[in-house]
Amino acid sequence: MAGIYIHIPFCKSRCIYCNFFSTTSLSMLGDYVEALCLELRQRSNYLGGEPVETIYFGGGTPSLLQPSQLSRILSCIYNIYNVRAKEITIECNPDDLAPHSADPSHDLATELHRLGFNRISIGIQTFNDSLLSLLHRRHNSAQAIQAVQNAQNAGFDNISIDLMFGLPGQTLADLRSDVNQALSLGIQHLSVYSLQCEEGTPLTQMLDSGTLDVADDELSRSMYEHILDATRQAGFAHYEISNFALPGRESIHNSNYWHSVPYLGVGAGAHSYNLHSRQSNPESLTDYIEGAKQNCIPFDIEQLTPSDLYNEYVFTALRTCNGLNIRELERLHGTPMHDYCLRMAQKHIRLHTLELHDDTLRLTREGLFISNDIMSDLMYIS
Repeated sequence: MAGIYIHIPFCKSRCIYCNFFSTTSLSMLGDYVEALCLELRQRSNYLGGEPVETIYFGGGTPSLLQPSQLSRILSCIYNIYNVRAKEITIECNPDDLAPHSADPSHDLATELHRLGFNRISIGIQTFNDSLLSLLHRRHNSAQAIQAVQNAQNAGFDNISIDLMFGLPGQTLADLRSDVNQALSLGIQHLSVYSLQCEEGTPLTQMLDSGTLDVADDELSRSMYEHILDATRQAGFAHYEISNFALPGRESIHNSNYWHSVPYLGVGAGAHSYNLHSRQSNPESLTDYIEGAKQNCIPFDIEQLTPSDLYNEYVFTALRTCNGLNIRELERLHGTPMHDYCLRMAQKHIRLHTLELHDDTLRLTREGLFISNDIMSDLMYIS
């Protein structure tokens, strides 16, 4: 099986923490959709005929596209690829999901469901209006709640919410309120991310100037502890470090990333993976669109070495609740790498941040808080 990721790098406004490739200039959106369709045709052999199990529209803000544009892209995928889609996801901003008139035909959620999307991911981040304003999000808490309800009314029964913690000025009580509100809405999936201060963003500039402060390590840990407890009590499985789902509602597309399933990434700045190499498209709308027109999109390619493949296996496997099966690691990467991994894991097993059970290494609850350090120790540097 394989997946297709469609990158939509357009936003009406930029959040202060965002360092993803995106633009607030929407004038090239129509040309961009045409370029996406051209690339889908030009790269029809990339997946080698492998059945496409998942389709994911990410961004940016995919919900800025008109239903006719989304339909055109989906039609290209179905006409060109061997699609056996179990999951078709689109990321949406809450305010885009609000009905634009009393006519239900103008309700984006209804249109998305009609087009065949069966999973929707809503970027809420927080239900605190003051924090939303600080982050330069373009919705408010009432719209966020309404967005979930609109999606449910449209027929969606696989809805994910994104939340963030460790926001400037956010208290533990604020975080608890956000999580409680999210879980009260009848959603099936929750992704929760710690705020990252990326170089070159307005957020980092504010922190450097002393205008803002973010949560310290102790507060961030308390917030994550609450997320673990609250989601478990609500019946959500913690299936990946940042992701929680009701049974059977884990994101298939994202889970495939963590299990080395090949995928085609289409669009400016998109990445692809075919088990042997990674390919990345240019982070330039002009270069991407013109390249698609000329059937020569400029891209970078990275051939993966045995060490690269081992490191990716370790990194992705340990992020999941399934953990890292050392017998499978030996089958895929050989006995020397198996022995190296176990040797490097011993320190963390002694510290009870890793556990080895039934030939599987897993992060303990304590290990979740230093997961990057543990993964780094198990990496192989040639």
